[in-house]
Amino acid sequence: MNIQSLSISERILLAEQLWDSVRTRSDEVKVPDELIALLDERLATLASDGEAGSDWESVKKRITDK
Repeated sequence: MNIQSLSISERILLAEQLWDSVRTRSDEVKVPDELIALLDERLATLASDGEAGSDWESVKKRITDK
């Protein structure tokens, strides 16, 4: 199959089907222990800090001001 010969709509549908086929078997994906530890550390930092981060308007301003 030549993916480039598909229309944009057909490629989007193909990508969705591919994603769905992976998502339904996500229990088979091994997440490395180092990544789990990093995510746990970040969640703990967020919980202890109490600040959820920047609001969208602040983020948008930082991006557009560059």
